[in-house]
Amino acid sequence: MARFVGEALTASAESIDTGALSRGEPALPKDFGWRGERLAVHELVRTWRTTNTDRGDTYLARHWYEVVLGDGRVAVLYFDRKSRRDKPHWWLYTLAETDGG
Repeated sequence: MARFVGEALTASAESIDTGALSRGEPALPKDFGWRGERLAVHELVRTWRTTNTDRGDTYLARHWYEVVLGDGRVAVLYFDRKSRRDKPHWWLYTLAETDGG
């Protein structure tokens, strides 16, 4: 079962998938730093987007990613488009342990 985490991630800049940038989406890094641990993205399961409405305008707020990590855990990550430059953009939303853990 997935547990809520809601913590910022540190994206590994040298491991960014630049193909997404050409589509106007954030480039999903191949790994992240979290609590002193390296979370390696092994497989992308699905993606989706959420929007917000402000003063009658609708805008894209977050890009969501469900991924399988190198150790088999399943994580839901999101990229917060409205984050300021000095604030984290990548967040770990939920993390599901493997059956053995």
